[in-house]
Amino acid sequence: MKVYLIRHTSPDVPKGTCYGQTDVPVASSFREEAAATLAAIPDVKFDKVYSSPLTRARLLADYCGYPAPRLDNRLKELNFGRWEMQKYDEIDDPYIQEWYDNFVDAPIPGGESFREMYDRIADFLDELKTKEYQDVLIFAHGGVLACARVYAGLCDLRHAFEDLIPFGGMLCIEI
Repeated sequence: MKVYLIRHTSPDVPKGTCYGQTDVPVASSFREEAAATLAAIPDVKFDKVYSSPLTRARLLADYCGYPAPRLDNRLKELNFGRWEMQKYDEIDDPYIQEWYDNFVDAPIPGGESFREMYDRIADFLDELKTKEYQDVLIFAHGGVLACARVYAGLCDLRHAFEDLIPFGGMLCIEI
């Protein structure tokens, strides 16, 4: 099965902000970015289209001609817990250095670790493999695409954010 994953377009948040699962608006460049994303989607009849329930993913799905994708909470971005909507360099939490040193296994206070996020994405992809689909399209987030790269054996958890897919970009994996 081919799984095409698309990262949402640029959010309207200050650079360096932990916006994770907060339902933030899209940037004013949405239409231009979305048009470029639409042009990059292959001419494939998708058996199923999924999306994160967060607005930034759903708006892109709608723009690309999929107004009613199946929403799945497992496709949300990393849960930044108490750090949501704070800038990384302004987080006043002594634990942040431990998280920087071990983001894979150290959970964010009130949120989750990257491994916990990976586990929910892997659960989604494991379930997807039980379906008789040939081609699936997913609108999601950078962290979700990073987890999909790990799942596909393209990198390990520690290096998942290297070569992060850009806003509006696409990743295709086989599962």
